[in-house]
Amino acid sequence: MNASIRPAPRLRKILKPKKLEAFFKKALPALPDGSVLCAYVDKTPAQCTAKETSAPNFEDTIAVPVKNNAGIDLWIGASIAPETPSSSGANIKAVLELTAFSISEHIKSENARRLIGEETLAKYRELALLHRSIVELNNSLRLKDVIHALIGECRTSTLPAEMGAVYLPEESGFTIFDHFGEINPETFAELVKCPLFTDIITGLRGEIINDVAKDPRCESKVNDSIKSLLVMPIPSPNVCEGALILASKNKHAFNAAHLKHVFTLSSVAGISISNAYNFESIRVLMDALLKALAEAIDARDPFTAGHSERVAHLAVAFARVIDRDTADFNDLNFSDEQLREIFYSGILHDIGKIGIKEEVLTKNSRLPKQILDIIGMRLKLFGISTEYPWEEDYNRLKHINLSLNPCQEDLDFIKSISDIKFRINGTSVPLLQPEERKSLLLKKGNLTPEERTEIERHPAESQRILEHIPFHEEFSQLLTIIRQHHERLDGSGYPDGLKGDDILMQSRILAIVDIFDAVTQERHYKPATPRDRALEILSLEAKAGKLDSGLVNLFTTHIDEIEEGAESINLDRPSSTRFCKIPRNLSN
Repeated sequence: MNASIRPAPRLRKILKPKKLEAFFKKALPALPDGSVLCAYVDKTPAQCTAKETSAPNFEDTIAVPVKNNAGIDLWIGASIAPETPSSSGANIKAVLELTAFSISEHIKSENARRLIGEETLAKYRELALLHRSIVELNNSLRLKDVIHALIGECRTSTLPAEMGAVYLPEESGFTIFDHFGEINPETFAELVKCPLFTDIITGLRGEIINDVAKDPRCESKVNDSIKSLLVMPIPSPNVCEGALILASKNKHAFNAAHLKHVFTLSSVAGISISNAYNFESIRVLMDALLKALAEAIDARDPFTAGHSERVAHLAVAFARVIDRDTADFNDLNFSDEQLREIFYSGILHDIGKIGIKEEVLTKNSRLPKQILDIIGMRLKLFGISTEYPWEEDYNRLKHINLSLNPCQEDLDFIKSISDIKFRINGTSVPLLQPEERKSLLLKKGNLTPEERTEIERHPAESQRILEHIPFHEEFSQLLTIIRQHHERLDGSGYPDGLKGDDILMQSRILAIVDIFDAVTQERHYKPATPRDRALEILSLEAKAGKLDSGLVNLFTTHIDEIEEGAESINLDRPSSTRFCKIPRNLSN
């Protein structure tokens, strides 16, 4: 082999030098002694068997062409020694033709093997893409996560797109849901109005436009900087879920492989988006059912109507303020799932009150009116029989009966009259029965210890009721938050008397907004408390070690923002509507 002759790069693409050398070695014994074999590309020597420093010119050889599908002008030529008889020419040509045929078949075989390898690699890449996209796009049932994963795959893959957008159908038409690159929203918004977009969506077939300026369907609605487009509908089994548009600043940027790549992505994304919508629909239904249940509980007492929903909205608005705080709660961030969990906790925190007696739940005085009327009749009989001015004492009793914090003088008055007995027809009658005395001597509130115990059952009862609902795993702390919403940091809360770090941050948030709403709303037993006074009450509770002082300070400081935010909370609505879906049977 002549080391000074380097194989032509074009020849190496279809035939390895060592393989060509092997063909030459087999052919040389059939040629006259002193013959030199050469391969010529475009009649220029590419590889020879000559030991001389220079290869024979093409014109000085007996040459035959070598067929190949690479379009290379390839020849096999033999340079014969001068003393070789001319009658040997026919045999030499036959040897060369056989060699050329063998080389040609080898090239075909190698090309077929190469194509099989390329197809196998393409299939492997397609399967790898399918596997990766299935994992990425099905990692969440939330619509925005699915779209974000699709956008991320388009941005980070080998696709030659500098920008792109995902469109979803809304009531007003297709709108951009997410995008990447330096896109002009107005330009991309105009795309949905041109015939090109309509043709592709209704036909449910992706298309490449590698010279946008020459496609009349674009109607000059595309920015001059965009030279190529790849438009792909996002299908699911029954409808068109949306569209993916990729754009490049270069002409002829996309090819069939890119189209196939994007088709695979959009097919997986379509199913994932459909699943997200279905999950959203189920979640909306569950939201409605849970809200209806909470409203039914609140409606047992007209003074607490709407309490659960207000608490839910205030809690989420407060959590968002905490998210934005960089001073005291810099390390605390709530995910969207955690915010929804807080929302559900607020909606359902009092669901356990369904098991509390109506007369206890709506109690607005120490004794019911009927009992107080009976005490009044006793006082009247006592006054008649003893000529005692009973009316003044009865009016004082009615006042004490409605009091939440009676003074010591009033309590002493109750004790004094409870010791009085008088006789009627020989029967001794006390002015106050023991149970009546017990209720009227309550130092705070109007609930007896037994009634307060019943009320304090409701957090645990809420947990017991809700344990039968198969909540999604993202709501793993929901029942704990609800159970703890009446716990206090100093251990004085209920039902478990938890202290400090044993109480979840979400439960502390719920406790603060629950107190705030209860205090600022009218109740059977009290008028509505002004907002400033309610904030003072929260601060006093924090100073007493019952509430989280950092949270109370943040709540008090940002109360305007929290109340405004509570009005705009929209977690109980779907992320995106499903209007304008295009059924397959209407688009084919």
